[in-house]
Order: sequence, then C-alpha cells, then structure tokens
Amino acid sequence: MTRPDGPTGPSNGPADRTSDGASPQRPASGPIGGYAEDHMDGPRRDPSGPLRHERYHEDVPGHRPGERGAHAGRGAHRRPETVRRDPLAYLDRTRFPTHPWRLTESFFDPDDHGTVETLFALGNGYIGMRGNLEEGRDFHTHGTYVNGFHETWPIRHAEEAFGFAEVGQTVVNVPDPKVIRLYVDDEPLLLSVADLVTYDRTLDLRDGVLYRDILWRTPSGNRVRVRSRRMVSFRQRHLALMTFEVTVLDREVPVVVSSRLINRQDGLDEYRTRAGSATSADPRRATQFDHRVLQPEVHWGDDTRTVLAYRCTNSGMTLGVAIDHHVESENVVELLTQVEEDYAKHVYRVTAQPGVPVVITKAVSYHTSRSVPARELVNRCRRTLDRVREEGVERQFVDQRAWLDEYWDRSDVVVEGQPAVQQAIRWNLFQIAQAAARAEGNGIAAKGLTGSGYSGHYFWDTEVYVVPYLVYTSPVVARNAVRFRYTMLPAAQRRARQLNEDGALFPWRTINGEEASAYYAAGTAQYHIDADVAYALSRYVQVSGDEEFLAREGIDVLVQTARMWVDLGFWRGNGSDSFHIYGVTGPDEYTTVVNDNLFTNVMARFNLRKAAEAVRSLETGAPLDHTRMVTRLGLREEEVGDWLRAADAMAIPFDEHLGIHPQDSQFHEREVWDLAETPADKRPLLLHYHPLVIYRFQVLKQADVVLALFLQGEHFTPEEKKADFEYYDPITTGDSSLSAVVQSIVAAEVGYHELALRYFLDALFVDLADLHHNAADGVHVASAAGTWAALVHGFGGMHHPDDVLTFDPRLPEGWTGLTFRLTVRDARLRVTVRQDCVELALETGTALEVVVRGTRVTVGRQTVVVPIDGQGPRLPGAPDASALRGSLRADGTLITASIPHLPLPAATEAEEWEAR
Repeated sequence: MTRPDGPTGPSNGPADRTSDGASPQRPASGPIGGYAEDHMDGPRRDPSGPLRHERYHEDVPGHRPGERGAHAGRGAHRRPETVRRDPLAYLDRTRFPTHPWRLTESFFDPDDHGTVETLFALGNGYIGMRGNLEEGRDFHTHGTYVNGFHETWPIRHAEEAFGFAEVGQTVVNVPDPKVIRLYVDDEPLLLSVADLVTYDRTLDLRDGVLYRDILWRTPSGNRVRVRSRRMVSFRQRHLALMTFEVTVLDREVPVVVSSRLINRQDGLDEYRTRAGSATSADPRRATQFDHRVLQPEVHWGDDTRTVLAYRCTNSGMTLGVAIDHHVESENVVELLTQVEEDYAKHVYRVTAQPGVPVVITKAVSYHTSRSVPARELVNRCRRTLDRVREEGVERQFVDQRAWLDEYWDRSDVVVEGQPAVQQAIRWNLFQIAQAAARAEGNGIAAKGLTGSGYSGHYFWDTEVYVVPYLVYTSPVVARNAVRFRYTMLPAAQRRARQLNEDGALFPWRTINGEEASAYYAAGTAQYHIDADVAYALSRYVQVSGDEEFLAREGIDVLVQTARMWVDLGFWRGNGSDSFHIYGVTGPDEYTTVVNDNLFTNVMARFNLRKAAEAVRSLETGAPLDHTRMVTRLGLREEEVGDWLRAADAMAIPFDEHLGIHPQDSQFHEREVWDLAETPADKRPLLLHYHPLVIYRFQVLKQADVVLALFLQGEHFTPEEKKADFEYYDPITTGDSSLSAVVQSIVAAEVGYHELALRYFLDALFVDLADLHHNAADGVHVASAAGTWAALVHGFGGMHHPDDVLTFDPRLPEGWTGLTFRLTVRDARLRVTVRQDCVELALETGTALEVVVRGTRVTVGRQTVVVPIDGQGPRLPGAPDASALRGSLRADGTLITASIPHLPLPAATEAEEWEAR
C-alpha cells in the first residue's frame, strides 16, 4: 500500500544516480491589469518566525505580472540584501524535513490549508488536483481542473470603448473525486480535531505519487491505520488513481468509508450545502459565477462504475467524468450506491476485524471537448477505465515511475552539498512537468492546474520562461506548447484587424484564443507578446532542428507577427531614418503605454530578423514548402526586405550622458521613486497608489530592460549590461514573482554574485515558503521554470545565441558542483560546473562542439575537463541605490528621488481644519 521504502527509507532507481547524496459576469478588472479573480490568502505568519528574512521587510507582495489590479497581494518587497541566507531557514524543517526526492509534511497544521493544498497538488498538464485532504472537511479551496475547460461570461466595462475585450474566460472547477470520508465506530476522521498518533504526507518526486500514512486513536481508544495514495497519470492523460486503506489495530469495530464525486462548481460541498457557507466573501478571491455553469447531461451508476456528464452553459464545452471503484478485504463489506446529477457516492460498511485491512481503489477518467456531445465523452471515459481494468492498477503506478525516471534523466539539476536547495529545485522542476507534460492542444496556465489563480489563463511567461526549459529537456512537450500558439493564429489575426493592424496579435491573457484582458494599458498594450511567441518558436526550432514544423506551421506565426510589427511601427527621418514603436507597454506594468519601450523594440527586432531568416531559409532549403507558404499567406517579396530594414533601423533608446539604456524614450524624464524610504505599510505600491501616481515615476514592478539583457544578451556589451543592471536594480520593486530569476541571472553575469544567489533563493522558495503570501492560489509556474534558467544560464553561464553552446560560469561561493543536462538535436549533454573547471560528456547522441570561455572543444562519451580561472567578476554587495542621485540628465536637470505625497488620515485632516 505504501511505497516500498516508506516515508524516510532508502532511495533506489535510475534517478538516484543524480541525487544529491550520490553525486462569471462581473465588472471589468481594475487598473494595473485587474486580476480580479486572484486573492492573497494563505498563512499569515508571525514576522518573527522562521520565514522572516534578515534585513528584509516582513511582507512580500503576492503579485505577478499581468492583471492583478486592486486585488494584488499584501506586504512589501525590498531588494534582497547581501547577508548570506541559509536555504534551510525558508521552511520549518521540523514539519518539512529535507530530502533530495521528497516533500514531506511530518505533522498536521490546520492553519495553512491553502499553501499546503498547492504544495501537494498533482497534475499532468491535462488533469489537476489540489492537495485537498481525503476527508474533504478541512480545506482552503477545493479544486479539480481540466486544462482548457472553461466557462465564458460577458465583461462589463464601466465605460465602453471600441476594441475592449468583451468575453471573459474562467477555468471550471470540475466534479471532485478526491473525497473519501472515514467513520470508525460512527466517529468521523477529521484531522483538525483527531488524535493523530503519527502523521506523514509525502509527495514523492520520483514516483509522482502523493502518499499519506496516519495512525489515528479514536475517541473510544481504538487505533486505526489509514494509508492512501493519489496519482494523476503522466502515461495515461485522462486518468487519475486513488487508493485508501483502513486497518483497525485493537478490536472489532464498525467502519464506514464514503467515496464521493461532487460538483463543487455549482455549489455542493461534501454535506450537499451551498458553497457560500464555506467560502469567504473576500473580494480578492475569484468571484463566483452568478449562474449555473455545469448543465447536467448524463448521470448513472452501478456498484462499480459511476458516470456524470455536463455541458457548460455559455461556452458550450462538454465534460465527461467516470469512476470505477474496487474494494478488497477479508472483512464482509456491504455496499450502498447513490447517483444524482451533481453528486455520487459509494458507501462501504464493514465490521472490521483487527489487523484486516479494507482497501478501496478509485480510478477516475476525465474527457472534455469544445463540441463533442457529452455522451460521446462518456464512452471515451469508459474506454480509459476499461483499459485500467485490463492492465491493473499497480501497472499504472509502475508506469508513472518509469515516465518520471525518463523525465529526471533529461531534466534533473544537481547542486552538490546543498540538500535544501536540491529538494527545492526538484520540487520546482516537478511542477513544470505537472503543468505542461500532457497539455497537448492546450496552453500552459500561469498557475498550471494547481489552483484557479489568474482564472486558468495563459500568458507570455509561458514562452519566455517555461518553453525554453522544455526545449532543452523535453522537446516533444516544447513542440506542443509552441504549436498551441499556432492553433491560436486565426484568433490572433482577428484581434490584429480589430486593433487596425496587419498580421496577427496574440492575446495578452486567454484560454480559448480570444483576448480576456479588461485593462488594455497593462494588457493589450503589451504587444511584446508577439515577439515572445516568436522567441519561443525560434528557440525550439534552433535547438531541436525541427525544420518540418517550421516549414508547415511555424513559418505562418513568424510571418504574421513580423507583419504586425512593420504595420505597428513607423519611420522617422532626421538625417538617417529610424523605426519606432509607440503606445506600447513592456513587461514592467508600473510604466504603461510608452514610446520605444526598449524590451519591446529589441524583441521586435529579433522577431523581424527571424521571420526574414526563416523565409529565406525555406526558399533555398525547401522550395515547395516556400511556394505553399507564399500562396497560403499571400506573401510578397518586398515584405521580407521591409522587415529587415525595420529591424536594422529599430530605435534602441540609449542615454549617452548617463551611459545606460532608458526603459523607454521618456523614462529618464520622470522622477525616481525612493523605494528605500517608502513606508513599509505602503507596499506593494499598486495597493496604495493610484496607477497614474505610479506611472509618473521611475519605478519598476519587474525586470524590463534587464530581461532584454538576458534574452538578447549578444546585442549588449558587458559594460552596458553592468551599467543597466546597476541603474535598474535599485528601482525594481520585485512586485512580480517573475522578476527575481531574471535579476539573479544578470546579477550573476555582471558580477554581483551574493545578490544573484539571494534572488535565486527567493525565486526557488517563492511557493514553498509562501514568500508572496499567495501560494494558496496555485504554483507560480513561470517562476518555477525560471529557477532552471537561473541555474543553467545564470550560474552555469550557458548561452546559445547561434548553433554553438557557450559556457562562462558564475558558480556561487560555497557550491562545489552544479550538474545539468541539455538536449540539443539528437544529443544529450551533461555539464558539471566546478569552481576550477567545467566537465562535459555526452549521454546520448553524436559529438557536439561547445565553447568554454573561448576554448572550443568537441564533446563525446568520454568526459572532457576544461580548466577555468575563477567564476568571472566578483562584486560585493548590491548596486548603490543613490549612486546616480545628484547626477545631471542630458538636459541639465538634476536627478533626485522622492516619494509621492502621502495624504494624512481623515481624522488628522479634520483636526488640521479645526486648527485653522
């Protein structure tokens, strides 16, 4: 029943070779994007407790890029100080002990259900289940999701305007099969009040299984062993499995096990009462639909199989869910079955004998569609469950381990001698597999399938953070992710026409391909989404060599996005022509609708050049495909020349006087926001200042120019990178969970090694330690993927601007070795960075040429050792926030820093008035 080696036993299996020990209708969203569906709940820890950062403000905002608006997280985030941080201190290690392959909760705490439900969530990219307790009564948010299965609702704008998004999309909480309630001697098992002799809940990252093992002493004194397993299958996309074993230890006693399937979306909990009684009215949480979402289509059941099927009221999407139950016991078992439209249960009554277990197995299948009738989906569920019956349940657990052995062989990153870091790395990498592995035809949501945060939407961070990880570790999954954007192309073309542009404009946030962002300034205005899509697609083709995808489908994306840029921008001549892009927003949403945003222009240039390169390559290398593409898209020869001219003349802002790249053409005309002197109770800024106040200052929500330095680093000199980082890092709030990884990468490259490590650790533990106080909403998937980028690009120093991998490491002090793998074409390269050398060897495929600090080497199956002298420049501390204050702008004005006027409390104002 339990895993063979137990919660704390030895580790075995192929992956151990690389273990640490072995070498709804609602108002439009608000400003700053308006993530009205998102909330900031979760444990509110004592700032003096183990999660407090030394020299760090206690509260870190629960904010990510995009559209959170007035409902972002509480607290304040300051730049990490350079005091060394012990990775062990991020978590309570008496509760969450360190283990290289497991996250274990060693005692039950009723105060942080939301966070723990996220940390122990399971998924495969198609099905997702929050880590809710089997009993179902102690919970923060019940959640079971199917990727892409959503309801639509009309967006109401306070003031309408042409082109505003009209239809919102929200992921649906599908019927919940996780509930298995236990009664012993008529007493329910309720963990918050139960006498738990022992408790162990473990997410095994190699098995891909959530285990729970508890010993409960009932009020009558009988001890009961309860063991369970929960798995969402990677091998079988439409399958989840649960087992529940009960053994009384002391004396004969009546036992009842009630296994349930509940439609929670439309208001039922385990007691079949309306959901409103169990949820908070906190407006920061997802607003409930004001109509019934799931319309019943089919419901039936017998002693072993139960089926429910639905159609969404507005979107018309259909869903089928079926469950097979199987019971094993030498005890006599009586079964009662009840099936209704929104509720089904199998109740097992047993007079349990001491030492004689009762084992119940639930096999669950979900199928969804945009148009297939619900009854057809029921048939598909039946086929899935019939296959499980034939193969056996234990075969599914074996297949799960085999799938993950292969995943870790490709993806594992090992940091020697850092057990807490190692555990956190693997937990983060496991989250990417859970979010992406079997998405297949759907996108990768910002929260994966671990919560309803961001309404299940897909954003740009998939392309910039998640896809690059997949490209180098799981190219088939990466192909599915980039191809998903291709399937959105018709909707993107419609959106471009709506905004009076040629080509295609991808939606800022979406599920079904239509724009769902209600706040255009920090949503639709982020035109860089097109270049981000082109970046991910180009990186996939470059690394995988999948020219067939490029020729058939990818070329269409590159052409249509290039057309959009040429039409969006304009030429301006003043001695020499330059190409400009006005009225856009970059990744930093504290600065919106600007002219010549550097990130946007740099990425648009990349997009234009890659499109031209792809067309020319197709013309010479695959003339038939080229002819088909020209016919299909109506491409004119002169268009390609226009793209290159625009790229070559792209305006890239640079301030010769200050020696840095302005974030946009007027960025340096703004006053600098004095973050260091901003009161703690006024952080994050967007919760305490009107957007217009924020927009008037030089202050960043997340890395913008610094992100461009990373993604397009070959176009900036080392001196420019250092100068830009030193200017922007002190005015970056980190109010976005995406910022820390990028700041870590560039800090490492330019030499701020202590700061790079601190940023990395904060990104690594952002969910595990609930640093942004919103882990209850779900995993920050892009940040999880970004930790891989920080390890490989930042500390490993890997760059891949063309066809040759290069390495210029920046290994942190105190780290003895960092090992990662890169899949390039048919080769898998193992790289180990040490303080004095880089070790390279091929695990599969043919020989590769790589460059280490200018030394070109050919790598085969024999390990190649390349000596290196140090880890690059080493700069102490962090950039000085006041370094540029007192300097002069190009126009002769003085650069100063200030804080917007803080209005007095109402009572104080009244007192002042009386005094007058």
